[in-house]
Amino acid sequence: MIFVGLGEKMAERFLPIYLLALGGSTFSVGFLNALDNFLSALYSFPGGYLSHKIGYKKALILFTLVSMFGYAIVIIIPRWEAVLIGAIFFIAWTAVSLPAIMSLIATTMRKDKRTMGVSVHSFVRRIPMALGPVLGGLFIGWYGEVNGIKIAFAAAFVLGLIAIVLIRYLMEDDFTNNNAKDIRFSAVIRKFNPSLVNLLISDILIRFAEQIPYAFVVIWVIKNNNVSPFEFGLLTVVEMVTAMLVYIPVAYYADRHTKKPFVLITFVFFTIFPLILCYSKTFPILVVAFIIRGLKEFGEPTRKALIMDLAPDDIKAATFGTYYFIRDVVVSLAALASAYLWNISPETNFMVAFGCGVMGTVLFIIFGKDLKKPKTDN
Repeated sequence: MIFVGLGEKMAERFLPIYLLALGGSTFSVGFLNALDNFLSALYSFPGGYLSHKIGYKKALILFTLVSMFGYAIVIIIPRWEAVLIGAIFFIAWTAVSLPAIMSLIATTMRKDKRTMGVSVHSFVRRIPMALGPVLGGLFIGWYGEVNGIKIAFAAAFVLGLIAIVLIRYLMEDDFTNNNAKDIRFSAVIRKFNPSLVNLLISDILIRFAEQIPYAFVVIWVIKNNNVSPFEFGLLTVVEMVTAMLVYIPVAYYADRHTKKPFVLITFVFFTIFPLILCYSKTFPILVVAFIIRGLKEFGEPTRKALIMDLAPDDIKAATFGTYYFIRDVVVSLAALASAYLWNISPETNFMVAFGCGVMGTVLFIIFGKDLKKPKTDN
């Protein structure tokens, strides 16, 4: 996870800058963001399906190879169109791995320890998310926007090879789950708990608040506030360190109490980030904004654990993948509209995102359901 994630985040975080440097428009940036959400959604259900049918080990190797193919396209063809084509392939890894890993955690950990298990996974995942943009920013500073990002993609390709070796020789063989009677998409949807549906609707609106400005955050910070790529990398470190600091303590309490308050708090942070970013004009204020962005991870592991709690025991990976499929397909439409909002004005983009977050938070307060406090063993 660290090797693949490090390679991915060195290059992916600066893709909007790369697109503009290659002659792409702001609409290509918005399309990339929409493509990211849409393809992540499309890959989520196959990811859950494959984890049942061929096992998570083979699935991780397969999709790491697919990601490396995408990196190779971007390295070989220096055109903005090639970036969009390559993204079709290197978006796949995270999408396919998440349902498998969540299923593994749900299977191997007691119900009262699941939030902690998801939090440890999220903690480790943030290590490359923090280091990757710093290294990518250094490459851009040393070699320029085009060559620096190409070098970052080359490094990502090599790290993918290392990851495959680690998966192949160090990860234990896993069993496939053929006990589920029916894991077709329609059958999984019919088994959705009503509480899971309520969570999904609120989550979609909250992701509108995240994804409408997402691709333009780096442009706003670097182009509108005269912040260097390296300084942007440092802001990302602030964000990730903040998230890592809250994961474990929150998981400790969330496993011992009801989950709704923790999910609600993270929805609030998702909502206020675009509002604060809109008025961030200096580096110190940007630091505050990215601390808020890090705090949005406050209840994210809790939300994932709640999804797994509400999913049927025999199709947890498929349910998780289906949930993300529905959510990200819908959210991709908002991401596609983000460029139009940005071209009206950055402030319009941020305020629309804030409004969506408010709606999602209010709906969760009213309709969001919680599970009873889990029983723990003494």
